[in-house]
This record gives sequence, structure tokens and C-alpha cells, in this order.
Amino acid sequence: MTKRRVDGVLLLDKPVGMTSNTALQKTRRLYNAAKAGHTGTLDPFASGLLPICLGEATKFSQSMLNADKAYRATVRLGVRTATGDPEGTVLETRPVRVREADVRGILPRFTGDFLQTPPMHSALKVAGRPLYDYARKGVEIERRPRPVVVRRLELVDFQGDVFTLLVESGKGLYVRTLAEDLGEALGCGAHLQALVRLAVGPLRLEQAIGLEALEAMDPQARDGRLLPVDALLVGLPRLDLDPESAWQLGHGQAIWRAGLQVGARLRAYGPDGRLLGLVEVDGEGRLAPRRLIALDRGAGA
Repeated sequence: MTKRRVDGVLLLDKPVGMTSNTALQKTRRLYNAAKAGHTGTLDPFASGLLPICLGEATKFSQSMLNADKAYRATVRLGVRTATGDPEGTVLETRPVRVREADVRGILPRFTGDFLQTPPMHSALKVAGRPLYDYARKGVEIERRPRPVVVRRLELVDFQGDVFTLLVESGKGLYVRTLAEDLGEALGCGAHLQALVRLAVGPLRLEQAIGLEALEAMDPQARDGRLLPVDALLVGLPRLDLDPESAWQLGHGQAIWRAGLQVGARLRAYGPDGRLLGLVEVDGEGRLAPRRLIALDRGAGA
């Protein structure tokens, strides 16, 4: 069957036990889409919001990779695993003598800006290979701590050796490592038992649909679940252009606009209200195209 041109964003509620790539490929087949991608991997043990980009939306997936995220994280105290999550072998068990007040007392230490060392079991690449490749071969690679920010860290449930947190963070935070660090601070070790991604930038899990429900829909209803391409860019300022400027930009030419800050990124629209793409103010104060929508726009955009 010939793949069809379909542009848009599907907010998928990924189930536990499925890789993000499997979820992506299943979604792509349901839409018979020529092109698809996602905005950041969720581990198989995790569930929740996985924005799927179809067609022209794939050009803007990086915007969501760098966006703030929100999670519901369940931490199991007293058990350390090789991967920092339930999929790894148990390395150590320790007695747990932790009160709710102890957990609340350490949370401010992990709120705000701090340095975090990426885990070996991660997709971060060294010499062109993801760290998890080295970890599977028993090779330990030195990793430099990286700056991360946790904007909100709130205890929402405490059951002795298991507690649940609401985590709102900037890009690059490893919640597994946060769980392990919390366990060390509490003196008993820990791992991340469960993780649900609640938000990616302005996109929310409440808007998402599960795969089974998506499969049960007819094609027209399924297309109706797609958000427009610019759903990935709503956090950026909007710029509406006149016909001449829109034509220049659409053909790859930078255009002049006064009063813009160098480095600023904006979402540009033509006079018909359609998204043209992502633009950035260059060193000369011009609006330079960075990612443009193809001129022959397809369905779902």
C-alpha cells in the first residue's frame, strides 16, 4: 500500500512494557504515514505521554526534546538495581528506616539548579555509541556531571519503603538517577519503580489516547485526533507575515524585521494563517529560516 502524506501530531499514551520505537511504528502503520518520529524516548517500563510527529511535524520534534517535562515517579527504597529501574538486576538490599518527614526534608536539596551525572544505562552517546551499549558489555565510561534543573519536586504519596513524587524539570534530567540519589541521601539506596510522563512542554497526558483506542477508530476519526504541526511550537512567539515576506521566507530567503533580539526564535505564518515554519534572528538582525514546512502542504496539517 502506498504511504500517504499526513502532517500532524498525535499525543499517544504509551503503555508499560512497550518500547517507544514499537509505539511509533504501530502508530505509523495505523496512519499509513510516509514519515514519522517521536519527541523523546520513554523507557519500556515507563508509560504516559509520547508525542508522535507525522510528516512535516518531524521537522520540529527537537523543540519538544528540549522542552520542560513533568512526571509522576514512584521510588522504591532499600533496593538498588544495575539500571536504577525495575528492569535491572538487584545489586543491593538495605533496611529502610525512613519517615515521611525524612523524605520531605531532603527534597529541597534536589530542587533548583544542580549537577547530575548521566547513568550508564542511557542513550547518551560517547564516540558515536550510546552508553547502554558499553554498559551491556560491562564497560564503565567516565561521564561528566551536567547541569539540570528541577522546577518542582513534590511528595504526593508515602507508603514507608515506597513513595511517589511529582517532578517538573528542564531538559536532560534523568529521573532514574534522581531516584538513586534520593535513596543515597536517605541512607538506604533506591531505584525508580515506576514512571509516568505527564507533560512535554504545553502538551498534556490528559489530551492523549491509548493505542487500543486508536486502533478501534475508523480512519476519519483517527485523523481527527491529530493536532496541527504548530502544536509543537506554541511556546514560541507568533509572527504573521505579508504576502511578499511570506514568499521570500518560503523560498529560503532571510527577511528584515526591526526590534528583534539576535538568537530569538519565532513561528512564522503566511497571510492565509498557515504555518510557514521556524525562524531565528541571525547576527545581522534578519529573520532567517531554520525549519520550513514544505510548500505542498498535505492532509492533517
